[in-house]
Amino acid sequence: MTIEFILNGEKIITEAHASTRLITILRESYHLKEAKEGCLIGVCGACSVIFNGKVIKSCLLPAFQVQGSEIITIEGFSKTDAYQDILKGFEKAGVENCGYCNTGKILTVETILTKNRQPRRSEILLELSGIRCRCTEPESLIASILATADIRQRRIYGRTA
Repeated sequence: MTIEFILNGEKIITEAHASTRLITILRESYHLKEAKEGCLIGVCGACSVIFNGKVIKSCLLPAFQVQGSEIITIEGFSKTDAYQDILKGFEKAGVENCGYCNTGKILTVETILTKNRQPRRSEILLELSGIRCRCTEPESLIASILATADIRQRRIYGRTA
């Protein structure tokens, strides 16, 4: 089937079987390798992408559901100021970037802060529930999100929120 969608800001037209997973399309057709083929059952979050504004596991999304959507991968997101804010927030909170779960952590932080520029701890914990990270304690990740929120507010508005 022919599938049209926006990938990292660019209109894409590709051919794929309706049941082909998005992770396979990204990795094989577009050589976007930062989303990892981890568990392939939607548990680990290593294959995360932003799909129409929400973090999803690309290993669970069949090609036919991609039609007309907007997808942002970590490769596309890494070119933004918001990405740099997150890296600074991670550094400030001492969050390690192991390489396996980075994509899920970083894109989840972005969607959290897009929804609420000053999220509460309970909101953060709920959003992080889909990420399986063994290299970062939840409290450190929460601290990094709060630090990122402050960094972003300073960058955008020249002050904290």
